[in-house]
Amino acid sequence: MNKQIEETILETCIKIGKRGEGAIILVGDAKCSPLVNQSVTPFKITNNPKLLESLALMDGAVIVSEDGMLKSYGVKLETGNVIMRNFGTRHSAALSASMIKGNTVFVVSEEDRKVRILKEGKIILEIDSLTKNVEQKIPEISKIMESVGYGTLGVLGMSVLTPVIGIVAIPGITIFVVTTGVAYFMKKAREAKIIK
Repeated sequence: MNKQIEETILETCIKIGKRGEGAIILVGDAKCSPLVNQSVTPFKITNNPKLLESLALMDGAVIVSEDGMLKSYGVKLETGNVIMRNFGTRHSAALSASMIKGNTVFVVSEEDRKVRILKEGKIILEIDSLTKNVEQKIPEISKIMESVGYGTLGVLGMSVLTPVIGIVAIPGITIFVVTTGVAYFMKKAREAKIIK
């Protein structure tokens, strides 16, 4: 996913979180069934972020292709028996969809107003949308995701039982890393000039 698409989705999710509403935006593909008539013509989300936001606020998930084209909206994701403990059905659906190789899922919680980014069945990043000026940090958040988040997951091959810690590099942003990979994370974060 390119940086502009990622930043558009992050900005949309933070806006939704600030208002205390929930959403799921999935980049990739998943089994789903429409909850509403799919009458909106596919569009490039970077060209119309307001429409993306409106569609994300509907019941169900929004699915976007890797190249940033809207694929569907208001869809029920097929989750099977996947449950994300201590979270509701929206997070369970996001967790299930994130387990599909290549998918990245952005889920906004209406309860705690946090944006969580999931990949390979794990939360890799959590953003507190109520943190002052967090939307101004979107380029830095995107940089974290590109240089550390995905790389850490790929190199370390996170598994369900691996201990994970949260590192706060920017106020309101928690990056989740495998404890055995903390040294690797710190090195990559310094290279990316995210931390000193």
